[in-house]
Amino acid sequence: MTTLVRGSSDTLTRDALAVLQPGFVGTTAPEWLLRRIGEGLCAVGLFGRNIVSTGQLTALTAQLRAERDDVLVAIDEEGGDVTRLEVHNGSSFPGNYALGTVDDTELTRAVARELGRRLAECGVDLNWAPAADINSNPNNPVIGVRSFGADTTLAARHTVAYIEGLQAAGVAACTKHFPGHGDTNVDSHHALPRIDADLDTLRARELLPFRAAIAAGSKAVMSAHILLPALDPDRPATLSPRILTGLLREELGYEGLIVTDGMEMQAISATYGIGRGSVLAIAAGADAICVGGGLADEETVLRLRDALVTAVRSGELAEERLAGAAARVRALADWTRRARRAAAGVASKGGLPSAQSGGGTAPCTDIGLVAARRAVTVTVGQLPYEPVALAPYVAAFAPVANIAVGDETPWGVAAELTAMLPGTRAGTYGSSTDTSRLAGNVLAAAADRRIIAVVRDVHRHPWMADALDALIAARPDTVVVEMGLDRAEPRGALHIATHGAARVCGRAAAEVITGKGAGV
Repeated sequence: MTTLVRGSSDTLTRDALAVLQPGFVGTTAPEWLLRRIGEGLCAVGLFGRNIVSTGQLTALTAQLRAERDDVLVAIDEEGGDVTRLEVHNGSSFPGNYALGTVDDTELTRAVARELGRRLAECGVDLNWAPAADINSNPNNPVIGVRSFGADTTLAARHTVAYIEGLQAAGVAACTKHFPGHGDTNVDSHHALPRIDADLDTLRARELLPFRAAIAAGSKAVMSAHILLPALDPDRPATLSPRILTGLLREELGYEGLIVTDGMEMQAISATYGIGRGSVLAIAAGADAICVGGGLADEETVLRLRDALVTAVRSGELAEERLAGAAARVRALADWTRRARRAAAGVASKGGLPSAQSGGGTAPCTDIGLVAARRAVTVTVGQLPYEPVALAPYVAAFAPVANIAVGDETPWGVAAELTAMLPGTRAGTYGSSTDTSRLAGNVLAAAADRRIIAVVRDVHRHPWMADALDALIAARPDTVVVEMGLDRAEPRGALHIATHGAARVCGRAAAEVITGKGAGV
């Protein structure tokens, strides 16, 4: 058993702390975290559990920076389905798939800039976004609407626009999940995915957005816990010298920070363990270890720190490699400190322009709703359609949420319809083998109200498709709202595809359903 090196302040120990990006539990920084920041910890990761309001978040980041002014405060804020800043209410910004559907790079840049501005105001300066994955497998259980789309060049240009918008606000972008997580059918939170595409396909498809991101100056890149035999048949990308050093550093010429995806994810922890995995990741070329989504305590930080120290002292990990990784973390922290001050100075002088999209102009605070409205597509069925004027019944068909999205963030249209049509009722329905009975339960609950059926990735869930068909057969005037990938044939008297489940996407759909609002 390794003896923990507690409280040491030597260079090696400081470097080992510097490469960690841990999380913690609570809405204020625990004493142990502040102490480790004082000893050399350079970064902290924030999650939904750490945030209740923007005021509280601002106070939290100020507390962290009182210990060390250049500490990196990171967050996984993609907007859309994946939000930590608005985890309890849903995001004010549509996600990548909605932005890719609109395909207006100026709009994407404006959305990312406004999101960056809000993060910077709260003291967050490293965003683990955007996802540059190509949505080449529509059955992917973890990417889906987090991708800009299936078209490689579209994904590349919107990745660039997102990076430029975010970094203009003084927040470092972290483009993910290198070398591309889109063609997987396994969630790396649960197991190790494998992509068997040949090398030519990977270069022409997966790698193109990352090439564009590097050219655009993305300050960080996040590695994926996936096995790609064409690149390395033995180790997943996060642990592969061939992929992180040979491909990303040497072939693609990337010089910024390489961050791992969460090391407690089963793709790594179940096979290598987080300590061994962290050593292999740094040795492979990673500079920062992300941990804290699930493991968020001091003992985890100490265990990873000491695993790195022990690996150096045993000769398994070169001291120069650890020092180089720590230097890149500190360099990014220095950039974010300077960029944060510069962006604040520009904003105080009125230098950040209003967000614009297409031919219209809106205040920055409305750009998310503007984008969500533009992303909506509507298909009218065979029956004449009249806007819903009386309080309806909203039936949400809910698949199991993937871990990246989480199950604590609300989604759907019920809240927005209730605000527009008081008295709206709602129910949530999960997977069932008896889909006829499921549809019957919805019909009984709805009684004579108009039914709004809300689904998410209906093409991936046969139970959902069958229940929906049974419901529409009984009530042809049913309105269907698809808030995931719009891969299935349109159904219902009115079919609305929002291309994401953010709060503003629900608002845009509700405006169409009722005929109310600027989006109609």
